[in-house]
Amino acid sequence: MLNIIEEIKNELLVIILAAMPLSELRGAIPLGISLGFSPLHSTILSLIGNMMIVPILLKILNPIMNYFEKTFIFSKTIGWIKRRTLRKTKDTIIKYRLLGLFILVAIPIPTTGAWTGCIAASLLKIDYKNALFVILAGVLVSGLIVFTLSYHIVN
Repeated sequence: MLNIIEEIKNELLVIILAAMPLSELRGAIPLGISLGFSPLHSTILSLIGNMMIVPILLKILNPIMNYFEKTFIFSKTIGWIKRRTLRKTKDTIIKYRLLGLFILVAIPIPTTGAWTGCIAASLLKIDYKNALFVILAGVLVSGLIVFTLSYHIVN
């Protein structure tokens, strides 16, 4: 019984880490493997965690950022996030539109991923359904890349 609770706790830890900005599934898959999960199990948990946050982010990011940008305490931080995201993504996404958004999310390097893709899609006012489909596809490809790398390192 205690083993089951411990395994569920570890699975939730991987899912939560995958849903967090910065680490996303790039950090969650290796964490899952280090906790004793197989690379496939860890990847599936990480995909669930990283994908479950996308629909929520696409709906709430723009209103939340607009609200906090008007506050004294957070205005500089939100402004910095918007400028940084637009600077890193605007040319690629405007030039290639949905393909650019897909590439941004699919390449598993630091400061790219579902969170950055959702912020960029919100700021560039990309249609919700299109952004959702493209970001989820990018997360899947990113997960497959990290899975492949992790699988070869573990074996």
